[in-house]
Amino acid sequence: TAEALMRSRFEAFRDGDAGWLLASWHRSTRPGSLDLSTNPKWRGLQIVDTVAGGPDDDSGIVEFRATYLVPGGGVEVQQERSRFVREGGRWYYLDAIG
Repeated sequence: TAEALMRSRFEAFRDGDAGWLLASWHRSTRPGSLDLSTNPKWRGLQIVDTVAGGPDDDSGIVEFRATYLVPGGGVEVQQERSRFVREGGRWYYLDAIG
């Protein structure tokens, strides 16, 4: 599902796995490379909302909040609505929307 891919991508960001992130990115929006050297220390993921993105869908939206540690202490939150598409039975991250 789109949500399962979102969770997997969060884990890849947390673990610094640029290879998996690029492989899960749709070819039409995938960057040529991904530098995670300044990646923050990701702490947690909360799924806020999903629109479609289920086993029988070809697209979906997942809204999430991800928390990360900031230098010097404290926690920040990144909130995003992400679009996903399924092609050939496989889900891909497309982009972030408004």
